[in-house]
Amino acid sequence: MSDLKKAAGGTAAVADRPAAQPEVPQRSVRVVMLALMITMLLAMLDNLIVGTAMPTIVGDLGGMEHLSWVVTAYTLATAASTPIWGKLGDMYGRKGIFLTSIVIFLAGSALSGMAQDMGQLIGFRAVQGLGAGGLMVGVMAIIGDLVPPRERGKYQGMMAGVMAIAMIGGPLVGGTITDHLGWRWSFYINLPLGAIALAMVTLVLHLPKRKGAQGKIDYLGAGLLTLGITAIVLVTTWGGTEYDWNSAAIMELIAIGVVSLVGFVFVETKAAEPIIPLRVFRSRNFTLMAVVGFVAGFVMFGAVLFLPLYQQSVQGASATNSGLLLLPMLLAMMAVSLIAGRVTTSTGKYKIFPVIGSVLMVTGLFLLSRMDVDTTRFTSGVYMAVLGAGMGFLMQITMLVAQNSVEMKDMGVASSGATLFRSLGSSFGVAIMGALFTGRVQDEMVARGGGAATEKSAQLDAASLAKLPDAAREAYQFAVSSGTHIAFLVGASVALIALVASVFVKEVPLRGAGPATKQAESV
Repeated sequence: MSDLKKAAGGTAAVADRPAAQPEVPQRSVRVVMLALMITMLLAMLDNLIVGTAMPTIVGDLGGMEHLSWVVTAYTLATAASTPIWGKLGDMYGRKGIFLTSIVIFLAGSALSGMAQDMGQLIGFRAVQGLGAGGLMVGVMAIIGDLVPPRERGKYQGMMAGVMAIAMIGGPLVGGTITDHLGWRWSFYINLPLGAIALAMVTLVLHLPKRKGAQGKIDYLGAGLLTLGITAIVLVTTWGGTEYDWNSAAIMELIAIGVVSLVGFVFVETKAAEPIIPLRVFRSRNFTLMAVVGFVAGFVMFGAVLFLPLYQQSVQGASATNSGLLLLPMLLAMMAVSLIAGRVTTSTGKYKIFPVIGSVLMVTGLFLLSRMDVDTTRFTSGVYMAVLGAGMGFLMQITMLVAQNSVEMKDMGVASSGATLFRSLGSSFGVAIMGALFTGRVQDEMVARGGGAATEKSAQLDAASLAKLPDAAREAYQFAVSSGTHIAFLVGASVALIALVASVFVKEVPLRGAGPATKQAESV
């Protein structure tokens, strides 16, 4: 127990007291980080590349009525498997479980590329999503094992950079591959990258050996959690699109989700090896970071969805380079994340960053809500940069604090929990902001006599817009501005929750020594 007190600086409560962390030579860490970043890129690129290829896929395989399931099957499998992968890593060792997730992801990619009809593609996408659930969790948990939180800030810029590359390059790469190699290569492209990551992880990743699992897998808890997450994701995916929000199907899914999650909590109090040990929520910092991560996911994916739509529809930007439209936000996020990481490493202090990040996030969203038909690209770019700076302070810090709030034996649970809450936040953000946006656009189109454009008023691109009569086009542009206003205003309101949560974060000393020590500096 005294070792735990020393690791935590002797100031933390029992729930926040971190365990000791093994030392790993920095040279080995850098090589492993390269493999982990390739794997992280795989997980982030996939949906962005495939999304660009979807029209071509439908043209080849048919099954337009099942199109949404190509994305939904992947999303469901990823979200549902995330906490299970994290727990398996804690129980049976990180490396083997991580390699298994890569192999499953690559097998799903290869099978998706070979699909002969839409049914096969949906099934194989579920396999791919099952593997993807372990990729991000594995990356974060391995980093948590190898790099003490005090030193982890050195790598924050790298992770933010991978995210920026994926968001900017995904649509461009997807379009290029589809046009020149065919849609099947939007899946096959994962194979060489994955093979490199697989080989590098196998050869250079060496983690401390773990004792064998002390209990059986919590199958009942895993099943209830999977059912609950599936119901939640389906509600946020189908609500307002496939079914009305007050329809019987949505109400039934909500009931299933609530009952399953309540049952899951009860089962976890009895299980010998719970999928998500409830003890981690006794740590105030872990719980607060789960809330902040949920809000960050809610806001970020809503912004990624609506900002390109606004710039294409109102500002006349090209859809071809849609990833570039987010450049001000992504560059600000990457730069700020790098700075925050360096400061955290040198000082060991981090509480100020969630607070500043939340303030900037609220401010950026409020500024974005003020955009109208006359807002210039420069002005919207400045607003996006403010939001990006806020996200840069939050995206990696939330994972850092969550991991620092648990013992080393729960590193996978902490990583999967933080990832899961962020994923659920993104599902709710897209659903709620999307419903508000679409409803406002359609109402404004009706009020302004948009006529025939009303039916698909939330789906017009710049090319389609140019074909509309002047009156209908002006009505649509005003409607999109109005929809953007309400979506981002709600986002700003939700972001206030993150600000309140950040204020109550405790400054628990980070595991690992500061720059004055010689830890891992001998090489």
